[in-house]
Amino acid sequence: MSATPARIISVDTYDIRFPTSRELDGSDAMNPDPDYSAAYVVLRTDAGDGLEGHGFTFTIGRGNDVQVAAISALRPHLLGRSVEELCADPGSLNRDLIGDSQLRWLGPEKGVMHMAIGAVVNAVWDLTAKRAGQPLWRLLAHADPEWLVSQVDFRYIADALTPEDALALLRDGRAGLAEREADLLARGYPGYTTSPGWLGYSDEKLTRLAKEAVADGFTQIKLKVGADLGDDIRRLRTARAAVGGGVRIAIDANQRWNIGEAVEWVRALTEFDPYWIEEPTSPDDILGHAAVREGVAPVKVATGEHVQNRIVFKQLLQAGALDVLQIDAARVGGVNENLAILLLAAKFGVPVCPHAGGVGLCELVQHLSMFDYLALSGTTENRVIEYVDHLHEHFTAPVVIRDGHYTAPLAPGFSAAMHPGSLTEYRYPDGSFWVADLAAGSQGS
Repeated sequence: MSATPARIISVDTYDIRFPTSRELDGSDAMNPDPDYSAAYVVLRTDAGDGLEGHGFTFTIGRGNDVQVAAISALRPHLLGRSVEELCADPGSLNRDLIGDSQLRWLGPEKGVMHMAIGAVVNAVWDLTAKRAGQPLWRLLAHADPEWLVSQVDFRYIADALTPEDALALLRDGRAGLAEREADLLARGYPGYTTSPGWLGYSDEKLTRLAKEAVADGFTQIKLKVGADLGDDIRRLRTARAAVGGGVRIAIDANQRWNIGEAVEWVRALTEFDPYWIEEPTSPDDILGHAAVREGVAPVKVATGEHVQNRIVFKQLLQAGALDVLQIDAARVGGVNENLAILLLAAKFGVPVCPHAGGVGLCELVQHLSMFDYLALSGTTENRVIEYVDHLHEHFTAPVVIRDGHYTAPLAPGFSAAMHPGSLTEYRYPDGSFWVADLAAGSQGS
């Protein structure tokens, strides 16, 4: 008699918030007081091996309860599902979640529900990689190209990328994989840091952190801009003086401007040689990005962290609206959709430099860039992963930066698991930190 197959038996959610706004960590022109937060999910099984799937999506405070509720709405699609079948074909879950017509109505394929799908799908990939005993980047890089193509939803993008295109890219990308993997393990993947550049920091703190970044081996930093042009000129001058001429400085407006304003503002900063302008306007404005790109050249245009899905990325690429494509590990529908976006970028020859400013995003997105290097693009030229030095201590397998490079993680999984103690302490509003914080606030009022 055969044993009963293992099933998903619980889908546990957590509203995790950190008080980062109190030190202005993460502050920018559009988001002056973000509290970095994670709508967190844990998939548990009855397999007896103790393995769990962890996933999350990143928010900045109020509204995280809405995001947790969205993840909870997906629970019926997971409970009772065969673990073996789920891990053999995560794309099946991705298609089922996106295909729930009543929940799809809230998107489709964008916003809170799509981010919830990303958190759940990423948790499945975490479980899949753990069961395979491999870090996710290695599992993906060594996966059969035909199987990887089966994980991609080509609906709405087949005019730009067909399954045949994707298969050819993946087959070609495998050439030299072993040599690149040895290089990755020895040197890591290049990063850049936003840590010096938060808008609320003083010039003294900017200078100190920028110099520390160069000393730590980073060859690119990023500054937030867009609130006041005079302040931006002063801050760019300060940063350039701190890092010298051989270090790239990217700038990020976080969607602050109209089109003409974006062009004028960036032109006013060109004396400081900005490498790219990130999110100059609405992430939905494809033609606006194309106009900004034409108006600010040779400064590059970068965008993507708030792009809703593969369809908008397709159009940005078709319109020639960006020079640098920035995936986010949790904004879209998880690993499966990010595979589609990486393939689109490879088809159009546009470098991918992921967004990673947030809770756990560095931990996640390193896997996607490393897969891209090993098995798709085959290069790290003009490619860097964003790094911020916040909140890594809450993860069981935090990122390790050495000489400005991400060290390839070796622990099985997607590096998504947070320490149980962090979940207990920072769960909102009943975690020990927030209970004590509320009590202290009440005493002082």
